[in-house]
Amino acid sequence: MMEVAAGPWTEVFEGSERNGESLGSSTLTLAPLVADSPSIRRSQPIFINSNRSKGVESFSSSVPSIPNPFPELSKSPVLISSLPPQTSDKHLIKVYGEDSHSRSVWVSRGATAREVCHMLVQTAHCTDEENWALLEVHPVLGLERCLEDHEVVLEVQATWSLKGDTRFVFCKNYAKYEFFRKPMLFFPECMISDSADVSKGMTSSELIQQNLLKSGACPEIQGFLHVKEASRKAWKKVYFFLRRSGLYCSTKGSSKEPRHLQYVADLDDLNVYAVVNGRKLYGAPADFTFCIKPSKNPVRTQDLKILCAENEQTRTCWTSAFRLFKYGKQLQCNYQLSKSAPRSLEGSKLPDGKSKSEASLVAMDFSGKAGGRVIQNPTEAQSAEREEGQAWRRREALRCSLPNLNSGARPSSIHKSQPWFHGGVSRKEAQRLMEKQGLVDGMFLIRESQQHAQCFVLELCYKLKARHYLVIACEDGGRKYFTMDDGLTLFIDLLQLVEFHQINKGILPVCLKHPCVCVAL
Repeated sequence: MMEVAAGPWTEVFEGSERNGESLGSSTLTLAPLVADSPSIRRSQPIFINSNRSKGVESFSSSVPSIPNPFPELSKSPVLISSLPPQTSDKHLIKVYGEDSHSRSVWVSRGATAREVCHMLVQTAHCTDEENWALLEVHPVLGLERCLEDHEVVLEVQATWSLKGDTRFVFCKNYAKYEFFRKPMLFFPECMISDSADVSKGMTSSELIQQNLLKSGACPEIQGFLHVKEASRKAWKKVYFFLRRSGLYCSTKGSSKEPRHLQYVADLDDLNVYAVVNGRKLYGAPADFTFCIKPSKNPVRTQDLKILCAENEQTRTCWTSAFRLFKYGKQLQCNYQLSKSAPRSLEGSKLPDGKSKSEASLVAMDFSGKAGGRVIQNPTEAQSAEREEGQAWRRREALRCSLPNLNSGARPSSIHKSQPWFHGGVSRKEAQRLMEKQGLVDGMFLIRESQQHAQCFVLELCYKLKARHYLVIACEDGGRKYFTMDDGLTLFIDLLQLVEFHQINKGILPVCLKHPCVCVAL
């Protein structure tokens, strides 16, 4: 037997000897260098309390802690996770953005559309909190409507068919309460029933001002609409009346006699939807199609009442009147809440709809020796605006011709990072996007022209219509410019063009106000 000591252990070699000669076989064992102990203590698992106090030092004290790269998400009221929260009153909904990407959100049982939009604004890190809406979209049937701010989201979702593809879409909607700001644009006098308050001798404008703005009520609406007959492809032109008691149609021309009126639908039990691509899906005679359906039942084709108007103003008048007759005072309360909600980070709005930065702009005259003066005469202010627009080209040409100009400080492709630029979308897609976000004066976007190379198109909404302005690329003095007025006013890039027309109308009917944007969830 031979022992070799090394550290706390001893190697022991044992072998059998025969006639003084050792055999080749041997065994190796390890024995501790301690006295024989009565028992051996083995390692046992240690229970580690998960709720350590702050005063206890962690095991990996030498390793620095990694800071949270998104601290704002930990304070957000939105619960976005694959696991449900501990409270049982949370439900999961899926919301889509306009880029077809979706996000799952945990909401409470009584969460309204306004609250869900507020959550998504914080989650998507939007630059402003105004004019956001939640749309109910039925892609197969081509139906969509904007949820009212007070509607409970889960109650709306409960009416959907489990086998359908109905979804919520989060997007801008500038026209949700526009009829409170410009009632005469949405309710033309020719569509207001002359039987309303005839004894009072009130004009249509006075009737709208009194009923709509003060009490949130809507006057009676009348007019011709094309209606799709049940189980047939034919369309028929019928005279309709929209009153507080419901929707009626006349069986004899435009007669208002009670014996000629036929009851069509109850306003309290229906929702009104805009129809997308009505010509292709339903063979509508025009593109200005909408429909009404029961609000408590799943969407079925046989339950849809498809209607078609002659123009966009007529369709907007009917759909707005349906909303006002159904909700009335509630819509006015929603409008007041939307005005008192947190405003854009760039500046708040004044009661007349103008921003503080826009209202603070005044026409000035610096030609005198005593300093600048404010131009009070409106005619003189318009003249100064035209002169400023004409002098823009000379100032920019002089600035760009300076030898120390850093051409790389502002690349010509800076417009690609702007929210109002939509790349190579078609004219139809751009117009569809503007209709979805509300046809209000001053809403705009810029897209690439599909017919002219290296040119762009400015899409601008004015009086419920989309107008198109070609932005041409040209060269002057070896430099590239953009113009919309045959070279009278030149811009070094599209961003400068937009910034100029946000203050000056130029050749446009209205200044650029609301960018048509697509948010990514």
